[in-house]
Amino acid sequence: MADSFPADVAAKLKTYVYRLIDPRNGETFYVGKGKGNRVFSHIRAENGLEGDEIDNKLKRIREIRLAGFEVGHVIHRHGMDESTAFEVEAALIDAYPGLTNIVVGTGGNDYGAMHAEEIIRRYSAEPAVFRHKALLISVNRSAAERSLYDATRYVWKINIRKARKAEVILATMQGLIVGAFVADEWFEATATNFPGRAEGDGVLSRFGFVGTEAPDHIKKLYIGKRVPDSYRKRGAANPIKYTWGRAAEQGLETQCIR
Repeated sequence: MADSFPADVAAKLKTYVYRLIDPRNGETFYVGKGKGNRVFSHIRAENGLEGDEIDNKLKRIREIRLAGFEVGHVIHRHGMDESTAFEVEAALIDAYPGLTNIVVGTGGNDYGAMHAEEIIRRYSAEPAVFRHKALLISVNRSAAERSLYDATRYVWKINIRKARKAEVILATMQGLIVGAFVADEWFEATATNFPGRAEGDGVLSRFGFVGTEAPDHIKKLYIGKRVPDSYRKRGAANPIKYTWGRAAEQGLETQCIR
């Protein structure tokens, strides 16, 4: 079984999008993008990891090998430039539910798969005008698994100094604002601070907040509104966005939340 491309073949592939296949059931369990021998790198990584270091993708690879099989490597589309490959990768991640990918495809938060009526609601909605220091958090995946408050409040890789300046925290789903909260305090994402949900003690870069729903007059300003296009840079995968400075540029004065 091939575990690398000849140099001349790799050069001709340019940037490509690939799928990893479980030969036991034909299921695609991972979608990625790369150049050269990137498609084979996951098998090499599996060989050198033990215990808690193994994520779901590498666990799947190990299970396949323990069963006496080898992972199937499919180059789904090749000969692309970087930006085209990003779009193809994101579309495939949408098309194959249950993948072991840790993050959504580039642009998947705002431009991923949607029902036709969702498209109409999103693009017909009035764009929000931010009159506060608003922290935007995309909850596309987590909102279906827990309450909107819990999906919004933890746990995030975030600039904690900037987060603590936020006057309102807005939950967004594929470009539409669906919730508004006020943080009383932000905490490090430890098991002590967030029992049963934290990433574990010692995860210094992740934080969550404790707070309440924003007052009604604040919710009316934002909920149901569309995140303006200027805040939704195509290709951005980060679920966190800050609106600092933009209100001032628009000549708007910030208002007190409480």
